Amino acid sequence: MKKLFLFILICGNINYFCFAQPVRNNRAEALFAAYVTKQLSLTSEEAQGFWPVYQSYRSELKKARQAHKDELEWEETVLNIRKKYRISFKKILVDDKRVNGVFKAERSFRTMLRNEQARRQNKQRSKSKDSQL
Repeated sequence: MKKLFLFILICGNINYFCFAQPVRNNRAEALFAAYVTKQLSLTSEEAQGFWPVYQSYRSELKKARQAHKDELEWEETVLNIRKKYRISFKKILVDDKRVNGVFKAERSFRTMLRNEQARRQNKQRSKSKDSQL
């Protein structure tokens, strides 16, 4: 029963991301939503409150990235944005550990994507080398 509930919750979040965002990166965003939902053990009520706040957070980060070309200014701005949204996330997630989990999940998901991309590139290189032989 618990697995069924988690499956329905993940499908609902994937559906939300597929229709709420532009076509670009829908698959990665849907995978991210499922990953974060699992990592934070979001209930359906928490997810309904969390994802709109998270989208606002991501939007603010994107705007800040466009505004700051200097790396140090960018990092300072990111820190301030995270501090600001930490309060909003805590209202929804209640626990500091889960709030920190949002930022940890972001980093670990990006790392997973980079590793997968590198794995695929290595696989493709090895295929092209094999075909040249």
